[in-house]
Amino acid sequence: MNFLEERIIKDGTVKPGNVLKVDNFLNHQMDVALLDEIGREFKRRFNDCKITKVLTIEASGIAIAYPVAREFGVPMVFAKKSKSVNIDGDVYVAEVESFTHKNKNNVIVSKRFLNSDDHVLIIDDFLANGCALQGLISICESAGATVEGLGIAIEKGFQIGGRVIRNLGYRLESLAIVDGMNAETGEINFREQK
Repeated sequence: MNFLEERIIKDGTVKPGNVLKVDNFLNHQMDVALLDEIGREFKRRFNDCKITKVLTIEASGIAIAYPVAREFGVPMVFAKKSKSVNIDGDVYVAEVESFTHKNKNNVIVSKRFLNSDDHVLIIDDFLANGCALQGLISICESAGATVEGLGIAIEKGFQIGGRVIRNLGYRLESLAIVDGMNAETGEINFREQK
């Protein structure tokens, strides 16, 4: 069992509807030492890749992507869920459906921050149905950027997202893959990883 799986067992909560709450250490209140460890682990896993940008989606992905970008010494870019007056000029746009929030958003990245010279590592906190990752991949494709890999803190292995992304031929590394959860007992089963 790795450091993130241990933390999920210790402090995560299983709720009905296949919801895993980790908001007390990962995506609401954040354990910054744990985030630093996540950054180091993704650097170790993708050290063989030429990374020029780390890309994520607001809001929960930002905290995960920041220490990863710091480890690689590259900028972090996050896709915004709404256009604001702060974003000027042309943008890349992709529609993304949220498993957690049960809604669709157009996410945008300014064309100033992603281009065909970039080698991108996409980072996010959760992977369920894969829509967010597919949207970020689409934005990279629109920019002509190379997707070097995708890093996920927690993958719900019993949902289709991981299978979809891997079947598209992308390198996907998940720090913890949950293969099953039981809301009544609180039990969480993790997939064995090398």
